[in-house]
Amino acid sequence: MTIQYETATTLPPEPQFTELIGLLATVFTNQTTDAIRDDLLATANYPVLLVQLAYSANRIIGCKLGYEREPGLFYSWLGCVDSNFRGQGIAAELMRQQHDWCRAQGYKTVQTKTYNQWRSMLLLNIRSGFAIVGTEPGRYGLKIVLEKSL
Repeated sequence: MTIQYETATTLPPEPQFTELIGLLATVFTNQTTDAIRDDLLATANYPVLLVQLAYSANRIIGCKLGYEREPGLFYSWLGCVDSNFRGQGIAAELMRQQHDWCRAQGYKTVQTKTYNQWRSMLLLNIRSGFAIVGTEPGRYGLKIVLEKSL
């Protein structure tokens, strides 16, 4: 099985946009597809947006989205991998590509936030050099705030 990766600075066009929403909805089951769509569309207003997609057989199987929070600080906002494709290094590769892009753009720090329920993502972040720098209240409980120097 071959995985292809795509990087863009805009949201994907239809029908990939709807496919992306569908993938996110299978992972983030606490949100409606309308809420996911609205959150994604809101990112289109950010001055710097990075969208990375992983494909297998022309189907989106993974994603990672992020945006500039402030000069020098990139926020790695949202990502997931289809449950049928986990454990193959796809999330790690998307993260590696994101950090390479951030370095090339001059960012010094990447920040992300996650919930304890997403332990595999929390562990991947820690293995990839992120440090836990705090917690904060979130929409679905306590968020863990992590940062990595580039």
